[in-house]
Amino acid sequence: MNGKEPAQTYQNFLRSGSWFKSLPDSLQKALLDASVVLHLKSGQLLFAQGDSAQGLFAVTSGAISIGRQREDGKEALLTLLESPNWFGEITLFDRMDRTHNAFAVSDSVLIHISGEKLDQILENEPRYWQNFGQLLTSKMRMMMNQAEDLALRTTVQRLAKRLVSFAESFDSHQDRSRRVIQIQQDQLALMLNITRQTTNQMLKDLERQALIKLVYGAIEIIDLEGLRNFSDHLSEKK
Repeated sequence: MNGKEPAQTYQNFLRSGSWFKSLPDSLQKALLDASVVLHLKSGQLLFAQGDSAQGLFAVTSGAISIGRQREDGKEALLTLLESPNWFGEITLFDRMDRTHNAFAVSDSVLIHISGEKLDQILENEPRYWQNFGQLLTSKMRMMMNQAEDLALRTTVQRLAKRLVSFAESFDSHQDRSRRVIQIQQDQLALMLNITRQTTNQMLKDLERQALIKLVYGAIEIIDLEGLRNFSDHLSEKK
C-alpha cells in the first residue's frame, strides 16, 4: 500500500489545487515532509465508518468514493473525490471517529499525513490552524449549497449542477475544466438519491439538448456554460 517515492514528487501537481496553492510555502513543505505515498487498488478500502482518525489525505490520481452503508444494506454516496482534492480534515478538529467509508473506485495514488504528525506541525505553528479551518469551511459551503439545491432546483437541475461541479473539480483546479467525467450512472443516482432509470432518462434529456454526450463509463461535457445556465435557470421546482 505504501509507495517508495517521496511525497515531494507531487508538489507541483498539488499546487494546481486552490487550497494547497494558498498555503504558505513553509506549510506546504511541512506537509510534504511529513507525508507518505499510498497506492490503492480499485475497490480497496482506505478507511471505514467508525475507524479511529488517520490524519489527512490528498488524491493525486484516481478517485475515492465517500459514502455510508446502513444496517439494512442501503448505500448513500456523498461524493467522488478526484485529484488534487484533500479530505479527512473533520477528525482533525473533532477528534472523533470517521463518519463515512472511503473506497478507491479506480487504481489511485494518495499522499497521507498522519494525525500525530499533523498535531506536531500545529503545535509548532498554531497559526496554521486557520489554513485547515479554510479547508473545512470550503466543504461546509459545498454542503450548504447542496442543501439549498434540494429546496430550489429540480432534480434534473441538481444533476446538471453536479456534473458542472465534477467538470470544474469542485474548484480544485484553477482556470481549467475536465470535459470527460469518469463516473457511472448508478454512482450519480446514489449521490442524488434517485433511481438509475431516472438518472438515465435525465442524462438522455441533457444529451438531446446537446449539453452532454453519453459515452461508455463516462459523460462528456459538450457545452459547460450551457449546462451551468441550465442548472441555474429559475423555474418552478418539481
